Amino acid sequence: MKKFNALILFLVMILMLGCDTKIDLSPKKIHWDRDMCERCKMVLSDRKFSAQVINPSNGKYYLFDDIGCAILWFQGNKIEWKEHAIIWVNDAKTGAWIDARKAFYDVLNVTPMAYGFGAHVVKEDIKEAQEIIDFEEVSKRVIKIGK
Repeated sequence: MKKFNALILFLVMILMLGCDTKIDLSPKKIHWDRDMCERCKMVLSDRKFSAQVINPSNGKYYLFDDIGCAILWFQGNKIEWKEHAIIWVNDAKTGAWIDARKAFYDVLNVTPMAYGFGAHVVKEDIKEAQEIIDFEEVSKRVIKIGK
């Protein structure tokens, strides 16, 4: 009987080790007009200017009503995993989730917290003669404003 119990225990351990937990790094579903911004505590209501950050080591996610709030949250909380964070923003044209670090930004938008940055998956979606900047420049400008 002891051998049988040991065999069962061994099989259960093998099965448990075989189960690999995968962390979901895809954008999370937003409950518009109910979910709150991690930084300013306002509800997420604008489907074209919100952001979400995912910690890649544990999958925990944080929601923001404006990309500016996400950037200042990183700075204010001294987030150690900032450089590895997965950051999603809404495309200002379609509302689809896009990679914030790869997006192109224009600067003349009315956004929830008035930072003014609208993300676009392609440069061609930004009106001609508008300034186009990247995520690093958005970060620099938000930190300079420092609301």
